Amino acid sequence: MEEPHLCAAPSIAEAEDDRRDGARLRTVCRIAKILRIDDAGLWMVRNISDGGMMLTTNVPVAVGEDITVMLSEEISLDGQVAWVDDGRCGIAFSEEIDGEQILRQLAEGKDDGWHRPLRVELNAHALASVNHRMRPIEVVNLSQHGAGIIHDGSVEAGMRLNLMLPGGIRREAVVRWSRDGRAGLWLTQPLERHLLESVRHLQPQAQSKKLTLTQKTAVVAAKKKAAPATKKRRSAAPR
Repeated sequence: MEEPHLCAAPSIAEAEDDRRDGARLRTVCRIAKILRIDDAGLWMVRNISDGGMMLTTNVPVAVGEDITVMLSEEISLDGQVAWVDDGRCGIAFSEEIDGEQILRQLAEGKDDGWHRPLRVELNAHALASVNHRMRPIEVVNLSQHGAGIIHDGSVEAGMRLNLMLPGGIRREAVVRWSRDGRAGLWLTQPLERHLLESVRHLQPQAQSKKLTLTQKTAVVAAKKKAAPATKKRRSAAPR
């Protein structure tokens, strides 16, 4: 079987040369949701070209690893890790894109007044303290500013609580809504992005070996919902 073609990911040292040569390498500072075979997390996008992008993360990454980059809930890009260097990695897209159009779509989505922060799906046992009473809950998704939980019916809209996540992470939160045993929390102090670079440390070890059912469902739904990037003729991207 013929190996799938991958575009070239922009490297660190050659980025300056690409800019001098007029290549369409665009500097970006944006959080993206990264979906991997055995993990998910929020990483930072540093630049993007029509053939690939550079990401920063403290999570170990292997060259050749398949990765899906979700720039929003609607825009999803597939690729492979092309290189890794000191907390940075280059992703070569499976299909060349129109980077300028992608960035325009992201800007339009932010300008329309509705911008939902990216969140990662997980299954993590946690505790919620309300009036000094502990309640066991399950956290099913997390963003820097909020959380989705499953509870026993005792969590009501408007409550203030202390959320205790695995790894000793604690945050005060306000219950924005609650119905049918589920609730949405708003965190009064955002989570630092590095805490969400990998969901493995937030859920049981047995579940971290593979995507949970919640994560698999989210991946499939996201790819069905995602607007396909405009494909272009495959040519050598900046390297």
